[in-house]
Amino acid sequence: MQSKIFYLIILLMMICFPSIVNAQPDFTDDVSDAPIDGGLSILISAGAGYVYKKVVRRKTNKKADS
Repeated sequence: MQSKIFYLIILLMMICFPSIVNAQPDFTDDVSDAPIDGGLSILISAGAGYVYKKVVRRKTNKKADS
């Protein structure tokens, strides 16, 4: 149970952290900032969920084989 909470906290940090970070610092002249899309964070969190699913499935298969 404790590892599930740990993974949940890590996942929430990965989802929320990109919204806090800015792509570039503010400039004094008229330069438009480069936007960083949130799509990369969605792909990373989907990949983490997929890996978690595979790890859980592998653990249950090893317990069933024993």
